[in-house]
Amino acid sequence: MVDDQLSEVFDLVEIRGQMTGAFAVRGPWVSRAAAIDDPLKLVAMVRGRARLRTDAAEEPIELEPGDVAILNNRSWLELQGGTGDGPRHEIVPEAGSFAARLVGADRGADDVVIGGRVGLNPAGRALLLQALPPVGHVRASAAAATSLRDSLERLFAEVTADRVGSAFAIRQYGQLLLLEVLRAYVDQTELPPGWLRLLTDERLRPALSLMHAEPGRPWGLEELARAAAMSRTSFAERFRGVAGMPPLTYLNRWRMLLAQRALRDRDVRVGSLAAELGYASESAFSTAFKREVGESPLRYRHRVRDGLSGARSG
Repeated sequence: MVDDQLSEVFDLVEIRGQMTGAFAVRGPWVSRAAAIDDPLKLVAMVRGRARLRTDAAEEPIELEPGDVAILNNRSWLELQGGTGDGPRHEIVPEAGSFAARLVGADRGADDVVIGGRVGLNPAGRALLLQALPPVGHVRASAAAATSLRDSLERLFAEVTADRVGSAFAIRQYGQLLLLEVLRAYVDQTELPPGWLRLLTDERLRPALSLMHAEPGRPWGLEELARAAAMSRTSFAERFRGVAGMPPLTYLNRWRMLLAQRALRDRDVRVGSLAAELGYASESAFSTAFKREVGESPLRYRHRVRDGLSGARSG
């Protein structure tokens, strides 16, 4: 299943959706961010309508109720919305819990916007930034976006109800919202070559499932092409066009993602991990790992674990 493989990739690259900002406003308004620190941001139009401008879009994007914009490595954004006479009220970011800014929001009269960030480990950043355009527009009006609309409604209801345990619930809904945004985006858009497009390709899925199920097996093009019911040449050409890389290059990168998770979360020896992932020797694995990740397996393990320990104690 596509969602099973997408979930597997989410886990490997530690993709996390976190809600970071929100406002409810009546009348003409504008919100600006002169600098965006996060590589990936979400802007959800819960209520009302707005025009989104950013450094990637020649024309403004019209956001309608339930729409979500995904901003990929953008440096600034501007949102304008609201109706009525008079000057636009400028929304200024405020310190403190974003949820507090929506308590008491009028569902019928206010424009409501929620902003979020997408947290990624370095591997995830490389994968997702490559898989998404500078600005992705996920339309709530599309038939495939029903679950996305429901997720936004649940998040908004949880925020405005201010119930016991709401902080925990909001974190969970933020994660589900990110998943639904990506699902809806995949269904609505012609994806660029990359892993996100590969996960949705019906013809290549049998071969992809084999590589994911047994990454340590010495897969050859002939065997993978047979699983996809294609000739070796057709399979190799289609895989490269969809994934942006040859099949065996993808397999090696998949092994490296698995290796990074194992080094981060398990106490497995490097030699055992090399054999588990199909490398003939520990030195061959270490060379491949350093070429892909930029440092040796042991250095990676120490650095990542030291970082996790610091984050927990901080």
